[in-house]
Amino acid sequence: MPGIRSLDDGPFIRAFQAIDAVIQNNQPLFLIVWVGSTPALLAAAVLGAWALDGADRVLMMVTAAVYILCVQLPTFAINIPLNNALQKLDSGAMTEPARNRAREAFEARWNRWNTFRTGCASATSFALMLFLLRA
Repeated sequence: MPGIRSLDDGPFIRAFQAIDAVIQNNQPLFLIVWVGSTPALLAAAVLGAWALDGADRVLMMVTAAVYILCVQLPTFAINIPLNNALQKLDSGAMTEPARNRAREAFEARWNRWNTFRTGCASATSFALMLFLLRA
């Protein structure tokens, strides 16, 4: 997003549509990493529940919950619907005020939730790395 932030509304919409189209085009590596992250983390949490005790067990469960509730849930509930709504626009056929309204309805909310998801995903990754280092 920092790279396309400086674009005017029409080019911004088209650029984001192009970026999102690549992701939605069933890119195998992206799908494996993104979709696979949830079952991998759940498997780690189940194995951790058996292998860990006390505060470590609780931290593992909290880590899994943070990832599911604060990364995946907002992705499905907020970011993907925003992406899909923007994907449906024909910015070339829109007036400049309509492009501006579409961008305003999209950009700030998408960035806010993406920043939140990124922070939570980073915290989850950090916690999991700590578990690995302590093992």
